[in-house]
Amino acid sequence: MTVISYNPADPADLVVEVRAPGAFGTAAAVERARAAQPGWLAAGAAARSAALGRAADAVEAHADELAALTVREVGKPIAEARGEVARTAAILRYYAQAPYAPTGAVHEPAAGPGLLLTRRRPHGVAGLITPWNFPLAIPVWKAAPALATGNTVVLKPAPEATACALRLAELLDLPADVLTVLPGGAEEGGALVSAADVVSFTGSTATGAAVIAAATARGIPVQAEMGGLNAALVLPDADIEQAAAHLAAAIAGYAGQKCTATSKVIAVGEAYQPLREALAKALSALSAADPALPGTACGPVISQAALDRLAGAVGSARAAGATVLAGGERPDREGWFIEPTLLAEVPPEHPLLAEEFFGPVAVLLAAADLDEAIALANSTRHTLATSVHTRSLDTALAVADRLDAGMIRVNAPSSGVDFHLPFGGAKAASYGAREQGQAALDFYTAGRTVSLLPAGDLR
Repeated sequence: MTVISYNPADPADLVVEVRAPGAFGTAAAVERARAAQPGWLAAGAAARSAALGRAADAVEAHADELAALTVREVGKPIAEARGEVARTAAILRYYAQAPYAPTGAVHEPAAGPGLLLTRRRPHGVAGLITPWNFPLAIPVWKAAPALATGNTVVLKPAPEATACALRLAELLDLPADVLTVLPGGAEEGGALVSAADVVSFTGSTATGAAVIAAATARGIPVQAEMGGLNAALVLPDADIEQAAAHLAAAIAGYAGQKCTATSKVIAVGEAYQPLREALAKALSALSAADPALPGTACGPVISQAALDRLAGAVGSARAAGATVLAGGERPDREGWFIEPTLLAEVPPEHPLLAEEFFGPVAVLLAAADLDEAIALANSTRHTLATSVHTRSLDTALAVADRLDAGMIRVNAPSSGVDFHLPFGGAKAASYGAREQGQAALDFYTAGRTVSLLPAGDLR
């Protein structure tokens, strides 16, 4: 298989073409990583910390190059691409301190002399399967904690982000076989899950289910992040203009290609009409444009197939009686672009209210009261992130307790993520342990209980 990646803003631009290793090559890469793992762990905390620190330095030193490559390969607007590069370096620096963190505790024996220890040790080889939408940050937020705790890493990026992953690995410049990038598709991904000692996946629900089944059948730890159909609740007391600005950013930013993007906007009571007008106006100001231009918020979607799926969903909703409040059309330009779109009066059975379409399209819904709004927000199996817009702290706290989402953001876009906090959703959005922060360090290690007792006098 040959992996080919094109520029979504200019489909005639071939970014990279590289041969995939196949199942046999993937298994061989995992074995090389397994052979390198004891030495990586034995190098010690100082060596691992220094390596991650140097990796952060390298990312920062090549920030312009990496941002430009991210724009070119996955169509991320340049401002967001620069932000992702900075985040990537920050993640590496954050985990560069992790090798010095305590790995266990000392406990008092129940009776008599001795010493009881708990320790956390690396699993071995971490198999990472990552998406294209954050081609630098997601591979690093998985790889950095795995490496910090003494694992070696084999990374299979999405084909659409192959060039970014290969260049990132070059810049990190880790010892041989400590970090390996495998270009490829389903064959390489399946082989990696079949050989690694711990697996972390981010991608579609269908592929995630297959990864979970394969990993659990082997009895190895697995985590999977599988997207979200995210809601935003706007209450009558909210600052409507501010809420509209936040929602427009969460719908249209990076063409809605974030698992935390807003897809359902739920206006409560009297908030509906003013929000309808303000949000339509805010989205209309965010036209799909060249991602290399400084002011662009909404660039292209990742592929022709993605564009066709989004256009088909908008068309079928319109045919079913939905009203297009903003966007809904393709701009007259080369590339895989669709204008940020807001729909109202969408029939409740329409797929836009049940499936993640991964694009700059959102549905506006009306709720008579807060109870109905919460029910609408929770009426999906993909509850990753929900935003709540209100001036009332009491209301915000009460709503947060009733929402199913794994992440709840008050008076902020749903699409923000803090890299040092646990990341994950509820129901079908996530499986297994949380990512990021201390949760990631725990996931990439296994607990050991050690009992040290006196040898005693056997005479």
